[in-house]
Amino acid sequence: MLEWIIVLPLLGFLINGLFGSIFPKSIVGWLGTAFVFGSFVATCFLFRDLLTSLPGEGSVYLRVFTFLNVGNFHVDIAFQFDRLSAIMALIITGIGTLIHLYSISYMADDAGLYKFFSFLNLFIFNMLVLVLGSNFMMMFFGWEGVGLCSYLLIGFWYKNVSFGKAARKAFIMNRIGDLGLLMGLFLIYQNFGSFEYTEVFAKVGRLEVGTEICTAIALLLFIGAMGKSAQIPLFTWLPDAMAGPTPVSALIHAATMVTAGIYLVVRCEAIYALAPFAREVIMWIGLATSLMAALIGLKQNDIKKVLAYSTVSQLGFMFIALGCGAYTAALFHVITHAFFKALLFLGAGSVIHGMHHEQDIRQMGGLRKKMPITYLTFLIGTLAITGFPMLSGFFSKDEIFTAILSHNRLVFILGLLSAFITVFYTFRMFFVTFHGTYRNHHHSFEKVHESPLLMTLPLLILAVLSVIGGAVNFPNYMGEGISGGLHHLLSFDGGGRFSPILIFPEQSFEISHAQEWLLAALTPLFLTIFVVVRNKYLVKAAVPEADADQVGLGKVLANKFYVDESYDRSFVEPIELVSDTLTEYVDEKAFKSSFDGIGRANQYFGSLLSRVQNGNIEYYLVYMVVGLCLLLAFNLF
Repeated sequence: MLEWIIVLPLLGFLINGLFGSIFPKSIVGWLGTAFVFGSFVATCFLFRDLLTSLPGEGSVYLRVFTFLNVGNFHVDIAFQFDRLSAIMALIITGIGTLIHLYSISYMADDAGLYKFFSFLNLFIFNMLVLVLGSNFMMMFFGWEGVGLCSYLLIGFWYKNVSFGKAARKAFIMNRIGDLGLLMGLFLIYQNFGSFEYTEVFAKVGRLEVGTEICTAIALLLFIGAMGKSAQIPLFTWLPDAMAGPTPVSALIHAATMVTAGIYLVVRCEAIYALAPFAREVIMWIGLATSLMAALIGLKQNDIKKVLAYSTVSQLGFMFIALGCGAYTAALFHVITHAFFKALLFLGAGSVIHGMHHEQDIRQMGGLRKKMPITYLTFLIGTLAITGFPMLSGFFSKDEIFTAILSHNRLVFILGLLSAFITVFYTFRMFFVTFHGTYRNHHHSFEKVHESPLLMTLPLLILAVLSVIGGAVNFPNYMGEGISGGLHHLLSFDGGGRFSPILIFPEQSFEISHAQEWLLAALTPLFLTIFVVVRNKYLVKAAVPEADADQVGLGKVLANKFYVDESYDRSFVEPIELVSDTLTEYVDEKAFKSSFDGIGRANQYFGSLLSRVQNGNIEYYLVYMVVGLCLLLAFNLF
């Protein structure tokens, strides 16, 4: 079963990639979707077996073949299906199936449909290799594979130069992070002599807290996570990646690839448990990223850009939780975020589809009348991401805030500010898009339409998951029998069915009754912000200002703190200047002149010899006689 989980998406990539050009478009889409759905079904069966297995028989290990065996260096192509990889595989294949289904209709008119689905299938395959690999080398193969696929999918509409630049930017910034990851892997092998998770973590468990090598490895691995999961300073690629088709945004930048960094840290919990300094770094960088991205989101008018900065901000929340040692809370938010953020991205795609590819929310308005299903599902996603009570985001954010409050009150206050800002810009986007009056002068309101069933069905499924997703890990106050399901799954070590995924016992985050009342008081504050946003953008029907009309802090936020401009001036422009200089003076004038001179010299000597080799046989006979005479003279004298 584990083989089929991995192989089916690869088969979809090969079949659509090799033969998709001769298949009808409908077959291409359904074929790509069927392979991912088959992988999802296999994952469900294997996960069921995992939960119902006998003690000590839960995980599945599959060794395919030996990849390298040189001296003491041994690496296997091998996979393992434990509870952590099972959760990630369910998200990847489940959300992936819905996005494939959505893409059948969304991309129906695209000439390169077979390439699109083959790239999607290849991405799913690489993501599964990343989370199901049994060693760091397999994880690295998948890590690099999803980086390649993100480049192909972001720049899928390659005839647009700006889209190609966005794909290149994502690829390069991920490579910067990958260098840190690679150095961390070198240190792991140098100090522990293996890449296998079980062997490395067993040896790590014998070390003491604060060991320098654990701190160094933890920080280097986090650099890799910063690239994939878009944390400061390597976060600017993700908003630009919205250049890709909307299903790509939903799959890569909401539910799967950007959570690879979270998976890496949770998988390496044994290392991070011994590196408190590294965890503090993670916490503060996550906080800075969450707050900065939320502030930028306040002034974005592109519906996908708003969601992109929301993703960066939510990823920051997950890293804050990891920095506090709340691994279960971070993974819980990964799950709920996959539901509601995929819903919001696909909902945005439905709006863009109904608006004839318009993405500026200032050109929308009143769409709830024409797109009732999209409106309802988008509302559920909006409520979930803002932490509305009893929806999925409420439970996962509550658990994160509980961990933060017991760890660091300053971080709690600043994280709370980021959450409040999230409520503001998310409802701003919602009210401006779906309420008020229609403001687009290029397309009449009569032409706006609801999306077809293949697009609205995934929205409805994701909306249901966004409502009930909190059941994965209900808090303790929900009752002894139903609370903490995810926590027990990852850290249960009572000698029963499972050995713990979290090798070190996860910290218990206890808060006082006063702090519990403080958390309970957050809901009225959230509702207050909701009323303020509703009054401004619904009752008063305010329209967001254009970027050119912004002043002061608003202009800074609209221009994203000028981070891209500073990167361009600090790195891009100097590198381009050096490249242009080398091209003009070294390549053109030095090397090209030298090579041209060698070529002209060869031509000259060739022209001299051509006078001798003139094709006249009498001359050749004379040369032969002269040569023989010279040989005789040499031998005689």
